[in-house]
Amino acid sequence: MQGNAATVIVTEVTDRRRSSNIAGDESASPFKLLLSCPSGLSRSQVSVNFDASFDRIPHPDVELENSISEIWNRKSQHSSLFNGSKFRYAGHSFATVVDSSQVASACFHLGLTDYRTFVGTNLNTSWEKFIVESQDECSRCQHTSNPLGNGAVVETSDKRILVLQRSNNVGEFPGHFVFPGGHPEPGEVGITTHQYNKDSELITKKISQEMFDSIIREVVEEIGVPEESLCSPLFIGLSLRVFNVRPTAFFFIKCNLQSEEIQRLYSNAKDGYESTQLYTVPMRDLESMASNMPGCHQGGYALYKLMVDATKE
Repeated sequence: MQGNAATVIVTEVTDRRRSSNIAGDESASPFKLLLSCPSGLSRSQVSVNFDASFDRIPHPDVELENSISEIWNRKSQHSSLFNGSKFRYAGHSFATVVDSSQVASACFHLGLTDYRTFVGTNLNTSWEKFIVESQDECSRCQHTSNPLGNGAVVETSDKRILVLQRSNNVGEFPGHFVFPGGHPEPGEVGITTHQYNKDSELITKKISQEMFDSIIREVVEEIGVPEESLCSPLFIGLSLRVFNVRPTAFFFIKCNLQSEEIQRLYSNAKDGYESTQLYTVPMRDLESMASNMPGCHQGGYALYKLMVDATKE
């Protein structure tokens, strides 16, 4: 995609024109497309604004706020839950080429959160009580943890797409179909708190790099393919699961291995315990599987479909 500082304009309005035919009636859809980049964005086109102002705002209802600790204490007593830090999604901005609908760059607005707060807000059975009445998605979710997840639509050399069936022992959507993915991790770039120092530019560069490094890492660990078999990821958009407002960044990655070889490698995947089976499916079969995915991953399929349609055009 062509573009530079002289040929791009910044806009705060999410372009949904091309996604409306897939998302359908937004009130009935299990997902929302927050941002679609059908041409894909490379590492150099994705940046991060990391700041404490993007952290979660505590809920004014003290009883509801206290339920976060109560839920965590109760659940952590009977499981091996680990309270790791996560990046909190708090919005984005993007630039487009003048007189074009193509996105030329995107900037994630990220704060910090943790798994404990995620369990107590987004995964709370009363999660809707944390939601604020607002037309602005980020204002609606100001009291929720909103850790930024990631997912990868991986295409093999024989034009198959990789889909996992989740284990029945995982915390979210056991048994469902998903694309490989997880989260970018603050710990991978040495972040535990907000650091105000002269290296803030370096920190944001590290986080931007982690956005792309993490999705490669997830694919390697969950599928078992060697890192060198994967091409550089392209960011294709942001999906939000309507149920408990779960945001996920999706990427498209080409793998230079054939599906048969990938199936053999999957048996030794480091994180193979998170799934029970790997499917390698042609595009024509992907839609039926997508209907049995969590909403955020259905959105990932919609973003991939938009990318495929744009390529045809």
